[in-house]
Amino acid sequence: MSEAPAAPRTASADPTAAGTALLLTPPRPRAGWRLLPARVAAMCAVELQKLRHDRTELYTRAVQPALWLLIFGQTFTRVRAIPTGGIPYIDYLAPGIIAQSAMFIAIFYGIQIIWERDAGILNKLLVTPTPRSALITGKAFAAGVKSLIQAVVVVLIAALLGVALTWNPLKLLGVAAAVVLASAFFSCLSMTIAGIVLSRDRLMGFGQAITMPLFFGSNALYPVSVMPGWLQAVSKANPLSYQVDALRGLLLGTPAHLATDFGVLAVAAALGIAAASSLLGRLAR
Repeated sequence: MSEAPAAPRTASADPTAAGTALLLTPPRPRAGWRLLPARVAAMCAVELQKLRHDRTELYTRAVQPALWLLIFGQTFTRVRAIPTGGIPYIDYLAPGIIAQSAMFIAIFYGIQIIWERDAGILNKLLVTPTPRSALITGKAFAAGVKSLIQAVVVVLIAALLGVALTWNPLKLLGVAAAVVLASAFFSCLSMTIAGIVLSRDRLMGFGQAITMPLFFGSNALYPVSVMPGWLQAVSKANPLSYQVDALRGLLLGTPAHLATDFGVLAVAAALGIAAASSLLGRLAR
């Protein structure tokens, strides 16, 4: 009596066949939108690694906001020349100085990308599969994290000076979000200018030319109601004003338009990323 024929081996049971199938049919790559967050996080981590090796910038940049609060804030608190809605002027000033110190870190971020161009690093990044928008977004949010560290320093200084700030965790998360979004916009603005001027010296000139108008053309030092009409129009178009308004509402509990503030900051950051990404290729030429 003959034996029954053995059942054929399945393809999965044959290691040779399985290996051949993998060679003939490579695994399907993940979609680009799934890889984008990971690439943005990787670029952000690379940028923050530089901070671990040199923390001097954090210490030196803490001097200026401390002087604003110690000298300007306490002096004008005594003078009482600026209407602040019944709160001490130093309390009113503290959110504006947080926004100012974060902006000053981000607005010169384009110098770093020009240095990377000169060192040949940028060309190597551009030939990788990472989208340009991911490169810019990673750098923008790294600037936001650096600015957030600076904001923590300013908050601690303000607390030591007796400024009545909130310690509500949810409101502090909102403060962090406002700082990161605004810093992302200002860093992208700097990288956009870098893509236009293509030179560190020119970028330094442009950066110095726009930082003080952005600062004094906002509500960081005084309310919009005391400004002349033309400056009120400038303030309404200035993203820094919306950041300061959000910070005051969250930290001090003053009336604010948080939905509008965060909406403007998010749109400004998105437009900044798009503009800087479109000009990134000019730096590599």
